[in-house]
Amino acid sequence: MTTTRYDPLLAEVRSAVDAVLTDFLATKERLAVTPQTPLFVDWLRTYLANGKRLRPVLCYSGWYAAGGDDNPADVFQIAASLELFHAFALLHDDFMDASDTRRGRPTVHRQIATAYSTRADSERFGGNVAILLGDLTLCWSYELARAAGLEPAKAAAVWPLLEAMHAETVSGQFLDLLTTGVLDSDMGSALEVAKYKTSKYTIERPLQLGSTLAGAAPEVHDIWTAYSAPLGEAFQFRDDLLGVFANPADTGKPAIDDLREGKHTALLAVAWRRADDAQRRRLRALVGNASLDEAGAAEVRRILTVTGARATIEKMIDERCEQAMTVLRSANFPADRVTVLHQLARYATERGH
Repeated sequence: MTTTRYDPLLAEVRSAVDAVLTDFLATKERLAVTPQTPLFVDWLRTYLANGKRLRPVLCYSGWYAAGGDDNPADVFQIAASLELFHAFALLHDDFMDASDTRRGRPTVHRQIATAYSTRADSERFGGNVAILLGDLTLCWSYELARAAGLEPAKAAAVWPLLEAMHAETVSGQFLDLLTTGVLDSDMGSALEVAKYKTSKYTIERPLQLGSTLAGAAPEVHDIWTAYSAPLGEAFQFRDDLLGVFANPADTGKPAIDDLREGKHTALLAVAWRRADDAQRRRLRALVGNASLDEAGAAEVRRILTVTGARATIEKMIDERCEQAMTVLRSANFPADRVTVLHQLARYATERGH
C-alpha cells in the first residue's frame, strides 16, 4: 500500500509505544515481586515483538482527529496498555484455538510445553502457564493505564471504556467458541462475532479512548461507532480470507488452522448457503476435521471459490470500507486530521497479513 502519512505515523507511534512497553517491562523485571516475574517478563517481551500496534495507532489517531495537540505522553501510555490488552486476548485465543504458530513463531503455550518437555504433562502445563501469562498481562495492562496519571475527569471517562472493552472482548470470544464447528450458522452469527471480537476492541474503543484523552465531546463516540462497525466487519472478513487463502510465509500461521478448527466465518456462511448437496457433504466432512490435510484444504478452497463465496466477501469488504470512509467524510473533522484514518481503513482491509 502506498501512503503519504500512514507509514511515518505507524513508525512514530510504534516507537513511542515500544519505548513505554520497554520501560514498563524493565521495571517489572528489576522490581520483581516474585522470583517468577522475570520469567513471565521474558515470555511477554518476546511475544510482543513484531506486533502491528494497530490499536495504539488507532488510539493516537482518535486523539489527533479530535484536536489533540499537546504532549501526547498520556496517549502513548494508554495506547501501550491497549497493546498489553491485545497480548492478553491473543495468548488466551491461541490456547483456546490450539494454534501452533503466531507471527511466524511457536505460540507461547507451545514454547512453554517444549521448554518443559521432560514433564509428562508438558502440553497441559504449557497451556496452563499461557493462561496465567495472559491473566498477568491483563493485570499489567490496567496497571499501565492507571500509571498514566490522568486527571480525575479524564480518568472517570477512560476507565468505563476500558472496562467495556474487556467485557465485549470476552463476549466476542465466547460467541466465537460457541459457533465454531457449526457449519450451518447464519451470517448474523458471524457478524455478531465480528462486532464484539473485532469492531469494538480493535477499532471503536481505541478511537474512543483517544478522542476522550483529547477532551472531545461525547457525540464523537457515535462517529467512531458508525466508522468502526463496517470497518470492523471488513477487517474480520479480510482475516477470514487470509486464514484460508493466504501464504503462511506472509501471515506467520498455517492457512489450514481455521479450517481444521471449524471456525464459523462469513466466508463459510456464504458458501454454505450457496452450496449444493454434494458440496455441503464435502464441507461437513472437511471443515472442523482436525486431521484435515492440504489436499482437503485445497478442496475446501475450491468450493469457497466456485460457490462465489470468496468473491462475495471481497465485494463486502470493499462496500464496508467505503461505508467507513463515508462516515469520516461526513464528520466534522479537519480533513488533514482524518487522512490517516482513511488510509488505515485501506490498510485494515487490503493487508496481506
